Amino acid sequence: MAATVVRYLRSVGSPTSAAAQREAESVDALPRPDLRAVGDDERAPVSPAEFRAVLGNFASGVTVITAPPGEDENGPSGFACQSFASLSLDPPLVTFMVARTSTTWPRIARAGVFCVNILGADQGGLCRSFAVSGADKFAGVTHTPAPVTGSPQLDAVPAWIDCRIHAVHTGGDHLIVVGRVVAMGAAGEGDPLLFHKGRFGRLAD
Repeated sequence: MAATVVRYLRSVGSPTSAAAQREAESVDALPRPDLRAVGDDERAPVSPAEFRAVLGNFASGVTVITAPPGEDENGPSGFACQSFASLSLDPPLVTFMVARTSTTWPRIARAGVFCVNILGADQGGLCRSFAVSGADKFAGVTHTPAPVTGSPQLDAVPAWIDCRIHAVHTGGDHLIVVGRVVAMGAAGEGDPLLFHKGRFGRLAD
């Protein structure tokens, strides 16, 4: 696992520990993944539109993944993410998926840490502000440093999870990021923000 993430972080210019580098050097490099599941002369089993329509029936929570600024960066980074889940209890691991084309992910990878901010039912506007590309996503957003990594912990979120990057795996046109939990907290009240069929929703009584 360490070798995989070290190889990725090296590719985006992130510093790595000497021990992790030695482990990475003892493992053959992974081949660059083919992002297409079918050949150019084959018909895909499902269309992207059908894929989105069917998978849209699965309701999920919504998060904002944040990271502190790296060297020569003016501010923190973050993006809205619905593909988040808990992964392991021992050790405590969580995971999120991010598009390989994301311009925010390389900054998070260089930081080597992140904070998962779980959004509440009334924070759809906050989610939208972090879903916009090229804008100052933190404009008007109050936050404090997470206790271990210093990643932005957004104010008034129902829960937050402070993590170090544990591993990065390829998954077609996305990357599967595994984080090791180093701190966490929850307000213990309020409904979650849900995303279903392209729209925000909330729990009904």
